[in-house]
Amino acid sequence: MKGQSIFSLLLLLFILNNGCSPVITSSNNVTKPISKDTTKTKNTFITSPETASIEADYYKKNFLRYEDYTYHPTIHTVLLYKKGFELAPPLIQLGSTEKLVLSFDDFSNDYKTYYYTIIHCDANWKPSDLMPTEYIDGFTEEQIESYTPSFNTLQKYYHYQLNFPSENLKPTKSGNYILKVYLNNDTDDNLVLTRRFMIFEQQVLVNGSVKRATSNQEMNYKQEIDFTVSYPNYSISSPYSDLKVVLTQNNRWDNAIFSLKPKYVKNNLLDYDYNEENTFNGGNEYRHFDMKTIRFISDRIHKVTTDTLGYHVYLMPDSRRSFTTYSSMEDINGKKLIKTDNAITDSDIEAEYAHVHFTLPYFEQIADGNIYIFGALTDWQYKKEAIMKYDAKMKAYEGSLYLKQGYYNYLYLFLPNNEKTGDETIIEGNHYDTENDYTIYVYHQEQGTSYDKLIAVKILNSFRN
Repeated sequence: MKGQSIFSLLLLLFILNNGCSPVITSSNNVTKPISKDTTKTKNTFITSPETASIEADYYKKNFLRYEDYTYHPTIHTVLLYKKGFELAPPLIQLGSTEKLVLSFDDFSNDYKTYYYTIIHCDANWKPSDLMPTEYIDGFTEEQIESYTPSFNTLQKYYHYQLNFPSENLKPTKSGNYILKVYLNNDTDDNLVLTRRFMIFEQQVLVNGSVKRATSNQEMNYKQEIDFTVSYPNYSISSPYSDLKVVLTQNNRWDNAIFSLKPKYVKNNLLDYDYNEENTFNGGNEYRHFDMKTIRFISDRIHKVTTDTLGYHVYLMPDSRRSFTTYSSMEDINGKKLIKTDNAITDSDIEAEYAHVHFTLPYFEQIADGNIYIFGALTDWQYKKEAIMKYDAKMKAYEGSLYLKQGYYNYLYLFLPNNEKTGDETIIEGNHYDTENDYTIYVYHQEQGTSYDKLIAVKILNSFRN
């Protein structure tokens, strides 16, 4: 008996010292190893009962997300842009007369009563410590009163539109915001959509340029954004701790660079001249198709059919571009423009919807991830409906999206399992000389305050610095 105990002890010590993992047996009798080092698992968020609860809540229908998200299946074609500039990002200056336009279509049969409010966020798109009364002048919520039924369309819908800020609801602070729309004055349980927007003040001066990456390893496929921030008439006590700088490419947030710190500080000038920390893949020019008319075959449209589900628009088959040389082409950097050439008065209510079919010939299915249709047509998100399915007989990926008439840009991105940022290089290729838009956001949390002001915005282009 004593000998058995000693033997068991020695065996246990051997297991622990040699890195052998214990095992668990699941309910379906599959034996799986338990990892010794859970800290190295990618994208592992569940580390405590509190974070586990948050992670589980995220997948609930009405979990509030501080990102662009549509919560209700009847809502389509959500747009938020600066009034008068449909392709511009949702960005306006504090205290100006500039306005944002929010619009969306509801496929419900009847008019709905929608309300909206705004939520102030920090530079990392988490809710700030400000109370609504500290950043809102007027009412904290307001009804969306502009709505119009569609006219002469197969797909019936109500088109809603909001011009914001209004006389009754005005933001008083700069920074990041979430616009939250909900049904019947029920802000928590009847979420409809959320959209990000920014309000800025021009307190400091940003100068910059986009160039070929400095690093020899990256110079053939990456673009580098070098810039300075000068503040001769603005007080910044601790630039390294009080400032946060964010870089975006083509208004995407999935691959944004957050919290850049200045490399040098001298005489009220901050220098952000890095070699790696401020680089993006150049990618490739966006693909496109023109669906402003569905009565005739237009650019990149193969055929148009109708059935009981409505219109079907079949695009010309695409091709892999990862091994081709760079070719310049005009694009709108992934955006979409809603318009129909057949409208009598208003494309917003006369544009049809169609099932748009995408085809990407490929010699085999790529393992350990999915190919996504990506761009403004998917709200810059990796949506389930945007996943391309592989047809082994056809040797091609196929997918479809239900889209409103207009002009669209898109890419095919590969999203590996358990990752959050797609890889454009596998299908689209990667070139340093691709035309891209970059936006520099400079945030400042003044000492003694509890929120991030957006004190400067600078937009650069890789062709036109």
